[in-house]
Amino acid sequence: MSETAEKHWVKLAELDEVPEEGVLGVETDDETPIALVRSEGEIYAVRDECTHAEVRLSEGEVEEGTIECWLHGSCFDLCTGNPLNPPATKPVATYDVKIDGDDVLVSLDKKNS
Repeated sequence: MSETAEKHWVKLAELDEVPEEGVLGVETDDETPIALVRSEGEIYAVRDECTHAEVRLSEGEVEEGTIECWLHGSCFDLCTGNPLNPPATKPVATYDVKIDGDDVLVSLDKKNS
């Protein structure tokens, strides 16, 4: 079975709802906060909660493959979820994304935790 067939994909937005070099905060049916981020032409999905201060990352700035927490300035790599500077020391959860027509689909199986 292929990797795609094993995953459960959920539509979280339409492609035009995610701003260029920006972020759209959404919640899943089970109220998991997800930040859909468009950076450098790619769409990423990360848990919409800073691992340092538990505030919404979707309120932060997006730049060159990173998202910055608005409260204390920690930046996270959108591919890996790893923090790039303090005060955050733990990675944010990342999720696989695929585009199906105009739909942004996310697999809620975490790539990392």
